[in-house]
Amino acid sequence: MQVLQVQLEIRPDPAEVGRARRWARSRLAGSGIAADEPLAETLILLVSELVTNAVVHTGCPAVLRLLLSGACDGPSGAPAGTVRLEVADRSARPPQPRHAGGEETGGRGLELVDGLADRWGWDAEGAGKRIWCEVDRCAAPAEDGATVCGVEAAACGVEAAPRFAYGVV
Repeated sequence: MQVLQVQLEIRPDPAEVGRARRWARSRLAGSGIAADEPLAETLILLVSELVTNAVVHTGCPAVLRLLLSGACDGPSGAPAGTVRLEVADRSARPPQPRHAGGEETGGRGLELVDGLADRWGWDAEGAGKRIWCEVDRCAAPAEDGATVCGVEAAACGVEAAPRFAYGVV
């Protein structure tokens, strides 16, 4: 199995979130995930949330890693592996998921990660931690234009998680 790993060093500055999004969008495009694909939009939102959490809640430099695997190919010949995002920082403080109230302007990041990623978690890394999430790549669109994640993931021996949609209210 081939895995492409790229990484970006992040300074503890809120402006780094935009830089991380642009960097990730460029790397995804280079791996064949077009910027207008739903998968790319999901991954960019996940990058935003994880990098924002690192910048805002730790005040420490961080490293954003993007790992793209081509574990198997779907019937269309397109990659159907997994995209893994990791943000490692120097803070040992674990992530604290919370449920934000309707009027709160923050506190929804890890809820979004939980809803959008197929899997997520965190691990201690040296004196700090690494927060990660994974999204299974879907290989072929269905006849109605929807993406068939479960079928392709099952072909790779991976159980697919339900997908969620978030809209602006």
